[in-house]
Amino acid sequence: MGDDEAPERSVTRLTDPKALRAYAHPVRMTLIGLLRTRGPLTATQAAKLTGESSGTCSFHLRQLAKYGLVEEAAGGTGRERPWRATAMYTSIDDDADDPAAAAAGALVRSVVTESYFERVTRWLDQRGEASAQWRDAALLGDRFLYLTPGELTELGEKITDLVDGYAERTLRPEARPRGARQVSMMLFAFPGEDEEDERDERESP
Repeated sequence: MGDDEAPERSVTRLTDPKALRAYAHPVRMTLIGLLRTRGPLTATQAAKLTGESSGTCSFHLRQLAKYGLVEEAAGGTGRERPWRATAMYTSIDDDADDPAAAAAGALVRSVVTESYFERVTRWLDQRGEASAQWRDAALLGDRFLYLTPGELTELGEKITDLVDGYAERTLRPEARPRGARQVSMMLFAFPGEDEEDERDERESP
């Protein structure tokens, strides 16, 4: 992380196919998420939060460490040794020239997307147990927009800037107002499959 880069914006860029395949594991992604949102955890603590065994968590944490995604924190030994994430985000190259890296990146995105929908399903299953305030505040819906690639990029940057205003609360629990809970925010925006073909047909003489 550079000296001028805020901790909440720090990014680990994965380009090695082996690292990408190692990351593309649901338990490992869960562990990374916990370390990023809850701070350093031991394998024992991670086991209680994930429902996995401490041995399983210890193994996956060591694998993540091989590729620089987590590192040991101070204090403890063995499975009571705390681990911490090395960055707040993981970046995957969308246009890798190496076919192996492109395939591994696609695998990571597939696993990530599956985890998103698992979270949405859990929320829908548990929604009735939430307070009326949280049920009313939760967002679930979609919009169809007509945008150029440049406009979509600009829209994404505006959303990122807005969300970044709350980012420090992840690293500083004391900055969280009373009543704040961890919220999963997922964002998808992509062009329709046949839209370009339809436009070409309309413009043809």
